[in-house]
Amino acid sequence: MEIDEINLAIINHLRDGRMPFKKIADLLAVSEGTVRGRVKKLKDAGILDITARVDPNALPDQSIVMVGVRLKDMDLVKKGEEFSRLRGVTSVCVVTGRFDLILTVLLTKEFPMVKFYTEEVSKLENVRAVETFVVYKSFNLKVPLTLP
Repeated sequence: MEIDEINLAIINHLRDGRMPFKKIADLLAVSEGTVRGRVKKLKDAGILDITARVDPNALPDQSIVMVGVRLKDMDLVKKGEEFSRLRGVTSVCVVTGRFDLILTVLLTKEFPMVKFYTEEVSKLENVRAVETFVVYKSFNLKVPLTLP
């Protein structure tokens, strides 16, 4: 899907996720139907997601860890998709450097790090090594709220 100037402008106006389509249409001098249709196409293509995200520092009894993953094979995209489906994982990036993947994981009292590794990561094959980085304080990091 092509991201043209109108799509970029619509996405920019939706940065807070609450601006009405009618107001965006008026600002861009297009119809509300155009905005609604383009947003639907962007969402269907997996380019745009409108959702509430919170500062993990504000969440009681929850913590964030970043996990560097080294794999035994080079099927990085497939393995990244597998990791993205694990409980607690909020994002996965295929990266360069000493790791193949970097995960962002949301943990709770009911789902601590030991459960993440023993109940989730242990299900996956071809994982050579993992290294965990506990996030003490984050800036500009927002995550989806997960309910217990």
